[in-house]
Amino acid sequence: MRRSSTRLTTREYRVCSNCVMDTTDTQIVFDANGVCDHCTNYYQQILPNWHTDERGRAELMRIVDRIRKDGAGRDFDCIIGMSGGIDSSYLTYIAKEQLGLRPLVFHVDAGWNSQVAVNNIERLVDALGLDLYTTVIDWEEMRDLQLAYFKAGVPHIDTPQDHAFFATMYQFAERHKVRHILTGANYSTECIRNPVEWMYYQSDSTQLLDIHRKFGTRPLRTFPITSILKHKVWLRYVKRIAVLRPLNYVPYLKAEAMQLLEEKFGWQPYPQKHFESRFTKFYESYWLPKKFGYDTRKVQYSSLIVTKQMTRQEALARLAKPAYDELGIHHDVEYVATKLGISGEELDGYLTAPNRSYHDYKSQKDVYRIGAGVMRLLGSERGGKR
Repeated sequence: MRRSSTRLTTREYRVCSNCVMDTTDTQIVFDANGVCDHCTNYYQQILPNWHTDERGRAELMRIVDRIRKDGAGRDFDCIIGMSGGIDSSYLTYIAKEQLGLRPLVFHVDAGWNSQVAVNNIERLVDALGLDLYTTVIDWEEMRDLQLAYFKAGVPHIDTPQDHAFFATMYQFAERHKVRHILTGANYSTECIRNPVEWMYYQSDSTQLLDIHRKFGTRPLRTFPITSILKHKVWLRYVKRIAVLRPLNYVPYLKAEAMQLLEEKFGWQPYPQKHFESRFTKFYESYWLPKKFGYDTRKVQYSSLIVTKQMTRQEALARLAKPAYDELGIHHDVEYVATKLGISGEELDGYLTAPNRSYHDYKSQKDVYRIGAGVMRLLGSERGGKR
C-alpha cells in the first residue's frame, strides 16, 4: 500500500505531449500545446548553447591543454570518478584514448557494488593501462545512515551513497592538490533531471546531519561530509579545483558508446541507468515507484527522447511494464534487508509508513535556490532540478 505525502495536492493526471514526464512531478507546467517545462528548458536553454561540433571540440581542447599544463610532472593530471556505469566508463575511454590525458580512476566503494560494476571497472582500467584508487566507506556508518533515511520516510534514501561519493572525491582532490575532476555528467543522457521532490540535493549536509541526528544510532566518525558551499565556492574559487564535464563537448550517443565499450573492453551493460549499484537498482526500480509513485525512467527516457536517441512510443511501451523484474524483486528486497541487518518485516514497515519529504527536515534549500538562480544568470547552469 502506497500512502501519499500530505504535501501533494490533487491534480488531474497529465503526460507531456513531447516527452514522458507527467504530473507525478507536482511542479510540472505545460504550455498550450501540452509540452512540459522540462522540454521547453531543453529547447530554449540547453540545445542552443550545447555544441558537440568543431566549436565544442575547440573548447574541449583548450580545457585539455590547461589540464596537461597543471598536471605536468605529476603521476596523473586529473581524476575521474568511476562507478562502472555507461557515462563514467565512456568518459574514461575518451579521456585516455582520444584526449591523451593521464587520469587517475577514482572509485568509492559504499558497500553496494554489483559484480558487473566491479568487472567493468577492472576491464577498462587494465585495458587502458590506468591506475585505480579505491576508497572504502566504513560499512557500519554507511548502514546506520541509510537506515536513518529509511526511518525518515523521505524519497531520497540513496543520498548517503551519493554524498559519500562526492565528498570523498573532493577531499582527495583538495588533499593532493588535484586541479581537475572529470565527471560523466552530461546533457546527452541527463538534460532532463529528477525533480527535487523525487531526489533532493545529495550534497546538503545540513539535511543529512539532521536526519542522522534524529534517526541514527552511531556517530559518523569517518563518514565523509561535504556541503554545497564547500564544493561550489571554497573548492572552486579558493582552491581552484574545477569539476569538468567533457562529454558535453563530444558527440555522445548512449547506444553507440555502449557498443564501443562492449566490443573494445568486454564491458557489460545494465538493464537500466544507475543499476551498477545494487542499492540504487532496488531504490529506483522498486522503492521509489512503490512507495511514492516516482518512476525515474520517465526522466531518463525523456532525456533520450529530446536528444533523439529514443522515440516517445518506445518510452511509453517500456513504462507500461514495471521497472523491476517481477520474478526477481523478492530476491532484491531480501538482499537489501539482509545487507542492512534488518528483517523483511521491518523493511516493509518503512515501505508502508507515512511518506515524508525534504521539507520535513532541516536543509539548505534556500542556498540551493539562490545559488541556482545566480548560476543561471551567469550562464554556468542551464539544466537542473526545480
